[in-house]
Amino acid sequence: MDKIAITGIGIVSPSGLDKRKFWSNIKSGRSAVEKITRFDASRYTSQVAGHVHELDVYSNVSSRLLKKIDMFSHMALVGTELALQDAGLDLEKENLDRAGIFMGNALGGWLFAETELRDLYIEGREGVSPFAASAWFPAAPQGQISIRYKMKGYSKTVVADRASSLQAIAYGARTLNRGKNDFIVAGGMEAPVTPYALLCCQTSGALTQNNENPSTAYRPFDKKRDGFAIAEGAGIVILETNERAQKRNAHIYANIIGYGTTTDGVHRIDPDSNGAGLVSAITIALNNARLKPADIDYICLDGAGTVNGDLTEAKAIKSVFNGASKNVIASAPKSIFGNMLGATGALDVITTVLAIEHEMVPPTINIDEKDPQCDINLCVNKAEEKNICNALVINRGRGGINCALVLQKN
Repeated sequence: MDKIAITGIGIVSPSGLDKRKFWSNIKSGRSAVEKITRFDASRYTSQVAGHVHELDVYSNVSSRLLKKIDMFSHMALVGTELALQDAGLDLEKENLDRAGIFMGNALGGWLFAETELRDLYIEGREGVSPFAASAWFPAAPQGQISIRYKMKGYSKTVVADRASSLQAIAYGARTLNRGKNDFIVAGGMEAPVTPYALLCCQTSGALTQNNENPSTAYRPFDKKRDGFAIAEGAGIVILETNERAQKRNAHIYANIIGYGTTTDGVHRIDPDSNGAGLVSAITIALNNARLKPADIDYICLDGAGTVNGDLTEAKAIKSVFNGASKNVIASAPKSIFGNMLGATGALDVITTVLAIEHEMVPPTINIDEKDPQCDINLCVNKAEEKNICNALVINRGRGGINCALVLQKN
């Protein structure tokens, strides 16, 4: 893969929307997971989540439009505006017929859908908003971004469970390699902190039930882990070819240089117990990047926080790095703010490029006693200084979806 530059980032997260505040909270390991208060979650087995608290402060969306869209589209619009500003793009000087939008999410917009289904039940069809049909579906954020910014280039929405936005970013990078667009807005968004969405997540059996201790509930690779805490948010990046970015003298956070994806084909939900599919995805990504395992300085982990998820991820890493896994440092910074499902990959990429820029590995928090079977080199509870030249980002989805993306310092 030819180098694709990341020139702008937009963050909408429980750990903040301002990138300086976000990074400060991440490097400090300041947990943003809390008790769900938006609705009564007392009857759910998992009652904790990462909430976005500052969306209205940064919002660029009119009250009229807010009535027509779901929260996940709102977050996508705010994140896109932040990313475009950060990249310094002047859209009036761009050919917007060659501006693409690549987005990923897993659930769609259920806050809007739930409200309308309730109204349908209570009032009949006359009580349902005519925008219900367009507000909830997974491609809605892509459409709203296109309408707002008049971007009409080759675009896609990816739905691949927790791997959605990492696949969307990689797909965008490959599209630029093929010369189909001049630049791409890529990323993901998710708004799962709603009654029905939480119920759907709960039935997967992958959510933490440590409701009495929200800030320490999400503990990937810890011996007492019991699942992940969900989170809402969005992560948006601006992608350009490295040549174009340098020509306009843009700030380049990092370059995407490799990508691999596979599917286990073993179970409709669980990953392959031997991690072979993830081994293959990482190997493909490294080959695509023309790197060897020893060239990787940092791994941003999927960090599912489930026994099966963590063990198979650790097993795959040890297999790929062939006994040298203790030489490459790894972490799951999403333990700080929660797992954003389809948006998690975008936030992982953003966190990793900030780690590259600040020469610091963000921590995995809440590890009191590391699972001895997960004997990889984890950055535990406290950030560590490190010059990161090459980084690997891993995301996995239900049904055995495996994705690996390689980032490189410019």
